[in-house]
Amino acid sequence: MNTQEIRQAYLRFFQDRQHERINRAPLVLTDDPTTLFTGSGMQPLLPYLLGKDHPAGTKLVNSQTCLRAQDIEDVGDNRHTTYFEMLGNWSMGEYFKKQQIEWFFEFLTEVVGLDPNKIYATCFIGDEANGIPRDDEAAEIWKEVFAKKGIDAKVVDLETAENGDKLGMQGGRIFFYNDKENWWSRGGGIADTPIGDPCGPDSEVFYDFGEQNHDPSFGEAHPASDSGRFMEIGNQVFMQYRRLEDGSFEPLERKNVDFGGGLERIAAAQMDSPDVFKISLLAPIIEKIEELSGKKYESNTASMRVIADHLRAATFLAVDGCAPANKEQGYVMRRLLRRAIRFAFDLGLEQNFFADIVPVVADLYVNDYPEVAEQREAIIATLVKEEKVFRQTLRKGLKQLEKFAADGLTGVELFTLYDTYGFPVELSTEEAFKQDIKLSENWRQEFDEKMAEQRARSQTAAKGTFKGGLGGQTMAHKKLHTANHLMYAALKKVVGEHVTQHGSNITEERLRFDFNNDGKVTRDQLDEVETLVNQWIEWDLPVSFKEYPTEEAFKMGAVGAFGDRYGDTVKVYQMGEGDKRVSFEICGGPHVDHTGQLAEDDKAFKITKEGASSAGIRRVKGILQ
Repeated sequence: MNTQEIRQAYLRFFQDRQHERINRAPLVLTDDPTTLFTGSGMQPLLPYLLGKDHPAGTKLVNSQTCLRAQDIEDVGDNRHTTYFEMLGNWSMGEYFKKQQIEWFFEFLTEVVGLDPNKIYATCFIGDEANGIPRDDEAAEIWKEVFAKKGIDAKVVDLETAENGDKLGMQGGRIFFYNDKENWWSRGGGIADTPIGDPCGPDSEVFYDFGEQNHDPSFGEAHPASDSGRFMEIGNQVFMQYRRLEDGSFEPLERKNVDFGGGLERIAAAQMDSPDVFKISLLAPIIEKIEELSGKKYESNTASMRVIADHLRAATFLAVDGCAPANKEQGYVMRRLLRRAIRFAFDLGLEQNFFADIVPVVADLYVNDYPEVAEQREAIIATLVKEEKVFRQTLRKGLKQLEKFAADGLTGVELFTLYDTYGFPVELSTEEAFKQDIKLSENWRQEFDEKMAEQRARSQTAAKGTFKGGLGGQTMAHKKLHTANHLMYAALKKVVGEHVTQHGSNITEERLRFDFNNDGKVTRDQLDEVETLVNQWIEWDLPVSFKEYPTEEAFKMGAVGAFGDRYGDTVKVYQMGEGDKRVSFEICGGPHVDHTGQLAEDDKAFKITKEGASSAGIRRVKGILQ
């Protein structure tokens, strides 16, 4: 069973158990200001786990594409990737621990075919000070499922990972750890659980790759160690408590299950190999790199892993509408691509090679993700263009490096190479080494100080950016922002009430709006949307706002963006009044005072483009002309 087959088998397994399959969210959630990327399977589902009703029901399943840029420096070992997929299933008040543990164990052992003797579990040890009992319920369920396989699962209390490093396995199969390892809340551990939030213990599942993969420098082997022997392949979060104003915890009436399992890691376990780069979604990329470089993976693992991971991540960013740029998500994408080029130098690959590898990456996903097939050529063109641009940048940067080299390289000069020429610092230092140029004594400190200054500038600039994808507050921005609200309302009327905003981006020239829909919006439907919007502009409707308690706003019919999290009160913009109220939307503003302003200079609203943004997500662009 290859990785693609495991993904499909998982989805079928839970669909057979009355779960509704939902589409993945895009990697870039433009209306979630808290993060650059979708970093976990549960992130897009959080509003529903916190109490909002999901339109697809109370039992859900999907495979969510994720990207964690913070792991970029860890790529090169056998298990870290920036891009990965999380298999997920959720219960909002339906089933709880018993069915979840039994189902996942059945999937691993009966469907994927993992040896149950190599599966280990962890549970929450409890917190007496906060009145939260030890999760014996989960441990007993684990004991039962292991017993059905003829395994007597011994329970061991380790409490902390540090204790585990000293005490080791002690013949255990089910291990109790504290809240650092086995507690979920939006804030982290028990003490950091936000007031009013649901939270609860989790039960992690590990695969044992054998003693031969244990690095004794980490101490004794146990599941929560990073020694290489164990790999986490799934985490079951049991939301069963809520934190009260006084800091105490009370049981929830409606208990939720949030499960996330790493597709790549489960596939590695199925192969009984701790190297995730040997699975069927990564091995073909490695093989192509071997072919182009004339070198073997076994002798060049780190460089080939970085290239394979980074190009896969960048490919899916392109699928979800991201383009290389000098800020935010585009900057991370550019950094991934440039790091891939930098590590290709280690393999002697100094010519353009994206055109040979990106099609291999795309073709691994075209059968399972229609949006990849639909955008295949555009994705390749985007990444190949960036490679050509960076090759030119490299030549200019190398010339600048030679100029700096006359008096030795300082950290400030290394930062200039990085900031102006896009040279990763490791590339600059490597080139300096090759040319016998003298890393000044304090170059690292100098470089880090300049980086800190840049981050501070970026954070200051970000404070002036409007939430909701608004790039500024000029009159042109305000007009298109108002048009965006009118178009959203029109899409709900024409396409269907199921339409929910999944992202927006507004410049002075155009608006861009992402929304959920299973298929293409026809030109006739787009024409009808245009007609409605222009009619509402002609009516010259008043635009006003009020603040409401959040629950009251939703009861009054206010619409919001998918994935947005709101406080106790919200600002709601209304366009029109009485029978002619056409839009009632949660928004921070700003807008024009009346819709007729959009028609100034004889302009009208027009939709210029409609296409796929990601699975189940459509993207439209509109202008006033």
